[in-house]
Amino acid sequence: MDTPGKLPVSVADWLSYLEVFHPQTIELGLDRISRIQSELALHPQFPIIIVGGTNGKGSVCAMLESILHCAGYEVGCYTSPHLLHYNERIRIGKKDIDDKKLCNAFAQILAACKSRAISLTYFEFGTLAAMYCFVQAGVNAAVLEVGLGGRLDAVNIFDADCSILTSVELDHVDYLGETREKIGYEKAAIFRKNKPAICADIDIPQSVIQQAEKNGANLFQINEQFGFSKREIHWDFWGSRNRCYSLPFPALRGEKQLQNASACLAALDTLREVLPVSMNNIRQGLIEAVIPGRFQVVSTQPLIILDVAHNPSAAMVLSQNLRATRTTGQTYAIIAMLQDKDIYGVINVLRNDIDHWLVSSANSSRAATADYLINEIHKAEASRAATVDCLTNEVHRVETSQDENIRKFPNTVSAFVFACEQAGKNDRICVFGSFYTVSDVLQYLNTHQSK
Repeated sequence: MDTPGKLPVSVADWLSYLEVFHPQTIELGLDRISRIQSELALHPQFPIIIVGGTNGKGSVCAMLESILHCAGYEVGCYTSPHLLHYNERIRIGKKDIDDKKLCNAFAQILAACKSRAISLTYFEFGTLAAMYCFVQAGVNAAVLEVGLGGRLDAVNIFDADCSILTSVELDHVDYLGETREKIGYEKAAIFRKNKPAICADIDIPQSVIQQAEKNGANLFQINEQFGFSKREIHWDFWGSRNRCYSLPFPALRGEKQLQNASACLAALDTLREVLPVSMNNIRQGLIEAVIPGRFQVVSTQPLIILDVAHNPSAAMVLSQNLRATRTTGQTYAIIAMLQDKDIYGVINVLRNDIDHWLVSSANSSRAATADYLINEIHKAEASRAATVDCLTNEVHRVETSQDENIRKFPNTVSAFVFACEQAGKNDRICVFGSFYTVSDVLQYLNTHQSK
């Protein structure tokens, strides 16, 4: 195994090294990482909550972290990907891990890899680094977000005291399968024997139930063993062992957030003997939970929204949020996506919410070209242009200009700058399509606003 003569000295150096240490970015399987886990003797004694699913994972992790933090626990939280700095992926006490501790974790893992003559992917390295930091810090609990799938994801080397499955939608079909049943089977593999498994998907695939039975997990389904009731100014939670009334709406925006919050409370309900929390902890935690890049409003005149939505299900939530925050002006979309996503599906969901498409290629080797995105927009606009009158069964043509409302830019930031120049105070700008898209604009805003 080739290793540098001198170890990297900064986080940036380590990340550059890891990208060439194991060039294959995705290599599903638990054998290699399990052997390094054994070499490092990483066997945490604190409760672990593992969160999987297609959408909503980040929100659930943020709410769990916030509620447990408010209850006085030292919480380790591992999420991915990051927006601006890698350290965002590993938090202890709601603070990003510092460079020194992260670099030390990387060095320990590399030494174990050399000892076993094994190389790990970028994500596998990060997963072990997170747990190494949590063990060293002696946290009271850890919340781990699954990266891709579940069954063969690096996070699944750790046994969950409680697993949460937020949703099952079509995404990463090349790796997980082309149906919800196949994807559900992969994702539900995080369930553990005799441990609670919380499922917040209202339309649960049968494969999830079968996987729970196969693993011997105690399955809790939304609207069966737990659920919620939405009121005008508050909401109520009910579970198999507990009820919470007059709860504040989560600070995180979106119609799906009550489903996510219910999954959090159901999980904490099952862990009340080891991680008890009070009603005040829950209320405060829901209000204080934040997660950058999820319908994040960074300006009000014009309204500027950042959202990492990159699949049709997430785009549907974004569409609902846009319609809930209606504007009297125009909506400018800055979009850049990865080629392996359902690009047409995302655009088609949002086609009626966007007036101007500002298109570029994302800053990634996996990015779709701007021309490809424009072609998908044209297809979606053509679909909208031909509408069927269900009463008369006649086709009506809607006059649209496919070129006037679509512009191509060399990068996301130039598209965003153009939108800011064009938008009036009653207009809105929505940046979406990938973490790369939001990250570039957020970086620009932080630099621009600091001057």
